[in-house]
Amino acid sequence: MTGSTVPHAAEPEPAAGWAPTRALGRAVLLAGLLLVAGVLLGRVDLIVLAAPFALGTAYALRRRPTALPQVWINPGDDGPLVEGGDVAAAVSVGNPDTVDYDLVVVRSRVSQWLRIDRAGFAGSVDDALAADVTAAGGAARSAADRPFVTSVPTGAAVDLELAGRALRWGRHPVGPAGARVATAGGLLVSRAVITEPVGVRVYPRTEPFEAVEAMPRAAGLVGAHHSRRPGEGGELAGVRIFAPGDRLRRIDWRVSLRARQLHVAATLSDRDAEVVVLLDVLAEAGRSGGVGGAASVLDTTVRATAAIAEHYLHRGDRVSLLEYGPGARRLRPAAGRRQYLTVLEWLLDVRADSSPHEPYDQVFGPQLLSSDALVVVLTPLLDERSAQMLARLARAGRFVVAVDTLPTDLTPPKDRGWAEVAYRLWRLDRETMIGQLREHGVPVVRWAGAGSLDQVLRDVARLATAPRVGGR
Repeated sequence: MTGSTVPHAAEPEPAAGWAPTRALGRAVLLAGLLLVAGVLLGRVDLIVLAAPFALGTAYALRRRPTALPQVWINPGDDGPLVEGGDVAAAVSVGNPDTVDYDLVVVRSRVSQWLRIDRAGFAGSVDDALAADVTAAGGAARSAADRPFVTSVPTGAAVDLELAGRALRWGRHPVGPAGARVATAGGLLVSRAVITEPVGVRVYPRTEPFEAVEAMPRAAGLVGAHHSRRPGEGGELAGVRIFAPGDRLRRIDWRVSLRARQLHVAATLSDRDAEVVVLLDVLAEAGRSGGVGGAASVLDTTVRATAAIAEHYLHRGDRVSLLEYGPGARRLRPAAGRRQYLTVLEWLLDVRADSSPHEPYDQVFGPQLLSSDALVVVLTPLLDERSAQMLARLARAGRFVVAVDTLPTDLTPPKDRGWAEVAYRLWRLDRETMIGQLREHGVPVVRWAGAGSLDQVLRDVARLATAPRVGGR
């Protein structure tokens, strides 16, 4: 386990960072009052009563602490954590001093998207509290939202274990965590030692997704898609006369015997395709309920991107990601499992960010978007600039598929007056916008998981192979 190490305090007077408690003040005051009263009144019994307080305080302070506790956070990164997966983090408190810590109070903050159901020191997880948290509604109350108390012997460390579930994708902090220590029989207390939060990476859950093999244009060298170019593939293109360089296993003996000349079976090459997934991050709508709950625009966008990328990367295609927004982030095209892991890491930083400027030019330069790529645009169509961007891509001859990510359960505002009417007018205006996009040749389909893009991909592939009028 790794974490921030607190430097040792200076020696030896009450060490820096340590202060007397009220118990020490009461013991000194009581012993002093009894001694003064015994001397002034000449009563030995008062001096005898003061002796235990004075001797006990002196004995407890015979060894003073010289070092502050060390606190660090272990996020428990044993493997990739996906939405709905189990979180197993720990806050550790170490004792580098030569005296025991009689009392240690530990407390930590945890992101609301990490629902901690059980929390406690190793070997003593508070199951009763876990049951209360589950009954109370989970995210509304966290088992980590309270102080925990233990003791730490010298040269040892204890772990405050935090167990629960990850509710949503993203980078979620565990911490900051703090600890205060009481020692010398509770007569000295340390200042609060705070450690910086540690981020826990939660990857989006990949929804099951399958799509047809239809691609508008396969332009790579090798792959799984049938192209229109001749080559070593599995799709029969015809029979032609044998030429130097043809493989003997391609000879069609039936045709050769009839024609009395060697003929070979010509095939079309199987090539890979480039898929560009474009994320519209100009606007956010809906309320995120985490895994198993309601999905906002960003939730649908990120999870759909992960599913589409996994599908095409598994087939050997090249996938790249683009953000349509002021940040204009881009992930270069690549293939393979390494690219899939890079896609998941890239998606953790997706944020909705509106901007008054038009981000089209810096996102879609000719060097960034291949003319043969299939562009899948995930957009809620809440901004007019998004529709204009789709229309420009279609006019430029790109193969575009628009995926509507607006939640279906989006409700109108509950304000009285014209709110409901305005909401209905906005809905009609949005439907008109979608109709205009379809007239421009941009298919718009709602995301529905596996099979939701099949018909659209077939239509785009058919249009790409259709003859163009006027040589265009």
